Amino acid sequence: MAKEITPRSEDYSKWYNDLILKAGLADYSAVRGCMVIKPYGYAIWENMRDVLDKKFKETGHENAYFPLFVPKSLFEAEEKNAEGFAKECAVVTHYRLKNDPNNPGKLIVDPEAKLEEELVVRPTSEAIIWNTYKTWIQSYRDLPILINQWANVVRWEMRTRLFLRTAEFLWQEGHTAHATQEEALVETKQMLEVYADFAETWMAMPVIKGVKSENERFAGALDTYCIEALMQDGKALQAGTSHFLGQNFAKAFDVKFVNKENKTEHVWATSWGVSTRLIGALVMAHSDDDGLILPPKLAPIQVVIVPIYKGEDSKAGIDAKGMEIVNALKAKGIKVKYDNNDQTRPGWKFAEYEMKGVPVRIAIGARDIENNVAEVARRDTKEKNSVSLDGLPNTVEKLLEEIQANIFNKALGFRNESITEANTWDEFLQVLDTKGGFVSAHWDGTGETEDKIKELSKATIRCIPFDNPQADGTCILSGKPSKERVLFARAY
Repeated sequence: MAKEITPRSEDYSKWYNDLILKAGLADYSAVRGCMVIKPYGYAIWENMRDVLDKKFKETGHENAYFPLFVPKSLFEAEEKNAEGFAKECAVVTHYRLKNDPNNPGKLIVDPEAKLEEELVVRPTSEAIIWNTYKTWIQSYRDLPILINQWANVVRWEMRTRLFLRTAEFLWQEGHTAHATQEEALVETKQMLEVYADFAETWMAMPVIKGVKSENERFAGALDTYCIEALMQDGKALQAGTSHFLGQNFAKAFDVKFVNKENKTEHVWATSWGVSTRLIGALVMAHSDDDGLILPPKLAPIQVVIVPIYKGEDSKAGIDAKGMEIVNALKAKGIKVKYDNNDQTRPGWKFAEYEMKGVPVRIAIGARDIENNVAEVARRDTKEKNSVSLDGLPNTVEKLLEEIQANIFNKALGFRNESITEANTWDEFLQVLDTKGGFVSAHWDGTGETEDKIKELSKATIRCIPFDNPQADGTCILSGKPSKERVLFARAY
């Protein structure tokens, strides 16, 4: 089965697409630019969603749902936001079809059913949400509002890739309103920490926390904080963002409140989100040429048990012992599958679960039971060991923890080895072309230079890390003075 995947060294992009399809995460759809998320891929998303949803609620947030459609007049109220997303918008202009009189059995848009005002299919929900908040907020007693929405959005992409960039995708978007600038900034940073903890603790994916440059920040935000991860091909991937919106949307939608001093002022806002592109990040950060490598904390199946039968006589005894192990593992909260499907051979099953990235595989046959052992294989290192059935659940529990840590440490080592300083333009290009990864380099702080660097190298400023050391230098392109290095990379 592994032979069906293009090796990473041969074509990383094709390896990624092969793996998504062969592992059963997603499929192409009849709608150009849109994908079908298959059950195994959706199970990973559900695991991500459940963890994040719990974290959001622990920080005081509540879930709500807002309309998919945004009236164009609302969408264009915040000019920078509207301009930033205008080229990606899908727009509804009519509300009805009718039979085509010139082509029986076919349908056409009914010209009599034109909407009075076009509806934008949400690329993000700030406009519809802030128009709603206007009716919810009158006094400081109504604040803060801490709302999260699990939803789909549409951004009309011309060049798409499964999970990483599709016309429609799933995400969560938080939208909060506060009485003071300080409260909003605390919220913005808090949610970035939530994302960073999720990425590192659950996805086993190390990230760099920082702030975006002005050119790269969210349209309509005063500041965008981000977590940036590095994929195995040396390209960066933005894994989550949290935006300090200031009072921009409150002013655009006239959202005011009476403060404790009985004075009227505009509220302060944040928004933050992650999407199903995290599944793409999970694939590219850890997997190999034989299939997925999933961190146990997010794996839909953490342990699979494959019985090895040599005739019907041994089946009942093996199944009994297998189910005994299943129940003991489930009692520890471990997600386990007992695969006694007799339509496929054990060798096929081994390859299938290797492809799907199941962290631990247990094989057990009649002779194993006689010897009171089972063969335990781990997906990350492919090590196989004969393990005593006595205390097997404890052994597996510890092994899952070890695998989670090992996957993270391997990714962390790769990331740290892939941060390179460059002091000249030639060094900068050489690192990008030969090594990839993050390039730490001086920049003069201007949007013009940033745009020129992007044009010439296809690299962007991924982030200005928090607590970035201040060090005098000269910009790699313009030669003008610089006070700090920033992280550049080519990115998804």
